[in-house]
Amino acid sequence: MVVGEFTEEVDVLVIGAGPGGYVAAIRAAQLGKQVTVVDKAEVGGVCLNRGCIPSKALISAAHHYEAAKESPFPGVETSASLDFAKVQEWKQSVVDKMTGGVNTLFKGNKINFVQGEVFFSKPDEVRVMKEHESERFKFKSCIIATGSRSIELRSIPFSKRVISSTEALSLDHVPERLVVIGGGYIGIELGQAYAKFGSKVTIIEGTDSILPTFEPQLSRLVQRNLKKYDVDIYTNAMAQSVKEDENSATLTYTVNGEEKTVTADYILVTVGRRPNTDELGLESIGVKIGEKGLIEVDEQCRTSVPNIYAIGDIVPGPALAHKASYEGKVAAEVIAGRPSVVDYRCIPAVVFSDPEIATVGLSEAEAKEQYGEIAIGRFPYAANGRAVALGADGGNVKLIADKASGLLVGAQVIGIEASNIIAELGLAIEMSATLEDIALTIHAHPTLGEMVMEAAEVALGSPIHVISK
Repeated sequence: MVVGEFTEEVDVLVIGAGPGGYVAAIRAAQLGKQVTVVDKAEVGGVCLNRGCIPSKALISAAHHYEAAKESPFPGVETSASLDFAKVQEWKQSVVDKMTGGVNTLFKGNKINFVQGEVFFSKPDEVRVMKEHESERFKFKSCIIATGSRSIELRSIPFSKRVISSTEALSLDHVPERLVVIGGGYIGIELGQAYAKFGSKVTIIEGTDSILPTFEPQLSRLVQRNLKKYDVDIYTNAMAQSVKEDENSATLTYTVNGEEKTVTADYILVTVGRRPNTDELGLESIGVKIGEKGLIEVDEQCRTSVPNIYAIGDIVPGPALAHKASYEGKVAAEVIAGRPSVVDYRCIPAVVFSDPEIATVGLSEAEAKEQYGEIAIGRFPYAANGRAVALGADGGNVKLIADKASGLLVGAQVIGIEASNIIAELGLAIEMSATLEDIALTIHAHPTLGEMVMEAAEVALGSPIHVISK
């Protein structure tokens, strides 16, 4: 029951407290704006509470359990037992620490946080519905950062046994059998983690390979490692229907037209995410929404309504937390009068699989199309002393450059710590570095980072630690 309604005026209203929204709010506050953030749930959004952070915590725990169980180093004998309840407690402590940090940042930057559901009533006003009251906020500028949610298949709706990534991250036990529908990065990350914990995992992917948005040579090594954990992978496979009982679910699917079934404790659906733009009343105030529910924006994140901006999963482009944070800074700076614009040339993509995959810039095919003749430098982990000493010598670093100028235009890394190695390469592309610039940069020895320098030398035709062909 609504017992009262108040109107408050703010400089900047941010809708959504995830990595796009909270970063936008902090930057706007730093630039002198009075900021209020509204979210229907908690500070941190999906990423900190039900996505990036808890998933990486579980993946880390799975790696540690695997290492303790398999005793991979000669002379190091270990034994391992798994208390999954304690793993989940630790995962939650990580989430609490990160969200607590955001709350502290809000207080330090004098940002007001309000919990409630938002509906636009005017181009400069929203109504926020709380549990027992509602409140109106009149704003000069607004940044919409409402994120996305898991796509639900019509023929296989979510239920007790058909779950999304949110439920998969909160299971109170390791399922004996787990089916994953969708072999993209979310399905691979969670499927591989549970396989390491001991689940019998089956992956159903509709295209002809897992991780279909990445080049085949990158996904092949991940697929080989999945086989090591007895993961069954079916490509060109389409999920059809499901039958459930109290303790299990049986999925019917087709592979190249042939019908098959598989029974599991849970069926995890990871076929993509849908933007949260459908319950805000955006159409009524003139905000243009394009294909797949994505809001149309210009290079400054501005929507068709000049004082309203949109960032993150609700605008075109990859649904990545770091993209949302970047766009949030741009939108806040534009509101403060700065000439900021988005530049997506150097947004990295990472899969926290085993081994990790990380890419930035152009793919080999894109580089050929744009530049014609290109130079490729590939250096293997197996020739790197640090990788060999870590017992992680599978993978490689690949650099892609314009042949004529030597300008670095793309990079791919697969192997341990790929997610960290890619940062140097993103910076190199951002600063328009050449292969020679990278090759002449002294890298500490013995480190994984040396492979970046070595790959540049390969591309230049003067490698030291591999034989030049």
